[in-house]
Amino acid sequence: MRIVISRRPVRVGLLATAVAGLLWLGATGCGGDGDEEAADKAVAGTQLCGGDAVSAQASKALKVITGSSRFGTTAEKSTVARAARDLVAAFPVPTGGRDDVCRIYTADGTPDFAVRVTWGLDDGPPTGTPAPDFTVLKMGERTLAAANRASVLFACRSDRFPNSTNAAHVRIGVERWGMPTEPEGDIEALKDAYATVAHSVSLAMAKELRCEKNGGLPAKPVLDPA
Repeated sequence: MRIVISRRPVRVGLLATAVAGLLWLGATGCGGDGDEEAADKAVAGTQLCGGDAVSAQASKALKVITGSSRFGTTAEKSTVARAARDLVAAFPVPTGGRDDVCRIYTADGTPDFAVRVTWGLDDGPPTGTPAPDFTVLKMGERTLAAANRASVLFACRSDRFPNSTNAAHVRIGVERWGMPTEPEGDIEALKDAYATVAHSVSLAMAKELRCEKNGGLPAKPVLDPA
């Protein structure tokens, strides 16, 4: 809470009263709504994005990416379950872009870092050649990992897509958010970390969508190049 004190002269008695009031506030904490209190609360990675999106392994990967194991709480509606409902509503039209699953921020008192987790619907299996900074991994239809982002594309057949004979081609992305910077640290370790988080969210999405055979995704991330 920011407190503004007037610079105008005041009587000593009033000043003493004001100081006493400030000390009382410092001892008891600032009043506010639940959102402000939640924003100051630090949580583990496994509690982010609805609590089902980030596995214990992916939580460790987030520490590799961000340098922190403490994160601010993500928005109450920023969950895989909510994103899955939006995805079903959008099908079968390709989204032509990306929508948020959630955004992850490091907790107060730690170095600032933001990670954006997104979903999208593609119009079919992957085509074209990936950018040279990507490593192709053996997960789903195509998994790409770089030192500052990763994506998983998987095909999903599910009873949540009524009257459809076609699979939905779901893309989950994880990327560093904010001003672009050169990746710092072990590039291969960062690629593995981004791929691990992308796999975790993708698997959670596949389960939420009730995809046949979890969209062909493995139970654990496969980090060997294709």
